[in-house]
Amino acid sequence: MPISLRQMRCAVAVAQTGHFGRAAERCAMSQPALSQQIQTLEALCGTPLFDRLKAGVRPTPFGREFLALAHSTLERADAVEALATGRREAPNRPLRFGLIPTVAPYLLPEIFPALTAKLPDLRFAVSESRTEMLLAALDDGTIDLALIATLPPQQGPKLETAELFEDRFVLAMPKGEDAMPLAALPPDRILLLDEGHCFRDQAIAACRLDGEHQTFAATSLSTIVEFVANGQGVTLLPEIALRKEASDPRIAVHRLGDPGPGRKLMLVWRQATPFAATFQKIAEVIRATRPASAGAA
Repeated sequence: MPISLRQMRCAVAVAQTGHFGRAAERCAMSQPALSQQIQTLEALCGTPLFDRLKAGVRPTPFGREFLALAHSTLERADAVEALATGRREAPNRPLRFGLIPTVAPYLLPEIFPALTAKLPDLRFAVSESRTEMLLAALDDGTIDLALIATLPPQQGPKLETAELFEDRFVLAMPKGEDAMPLAALPPDRILLLDEGHCFRDQAIAACRLDGEHQTFAATSLSTIVEFVANGQGVTLLPEIALRKEASDPRIAVHRLGDPGPGRKLMLVWRQATPFAATFQKIAEVIRATRPASAGAA
């Protein structure tokens, strides 16, 4: 049995994430299915590719050599696909679309019906992950397109971006508490997402925090909002999340001064793609169907 590109993509994802579960998310498959791909690949190689550790996984010496060749092979395979499909505007498979967690649950219900209606020839395979993992997935070809809010210094392939719109931040407080400027908020009352979320970094910057005194870190905005509703702190929320997260009558939302803090949402893809025109069309649909509360770019 020959080694498949899918098996190589799975192995590269495991190496880059250091975790089978996160690699499965990136590859848009279940963890058991990914584990089976790796086991089959290791059987074909006749030796383990990864050491399974308590804190995660790491490549074996053989695994490092294999992964270096696999990464090069995947780049060449992507180049072949780009050449072969260069006359088409879209791939003849589902377009692999990744979004960050502080966008996906709030924007997808708005934009997905519009995308399927305006671009009926496209099929989508949607996944959710943090910015760092999405950019790595663009690098190894696991996804085609990502919707993010922060573009770190580029270390991998050259990327193209299409700005979507400005997503302003609002202050969410327990009902009955008086609003105050961000600079006057007690740092120990500001509830944040955990490390690795770009929205956490944006909130820290907006509130001028150093992050050292934060004793609470949540994995989702929904968890934070529940703590706010119970009177245990305050938080910043992006405007696109208000319809879902600010419906609790125990919460009061306060608009911040103009110009207030916010983030700019963008689509990003590899520069070396034959589908750039399609990605621009996707950006146009998202701009036209953004939530009413979100400002224009």
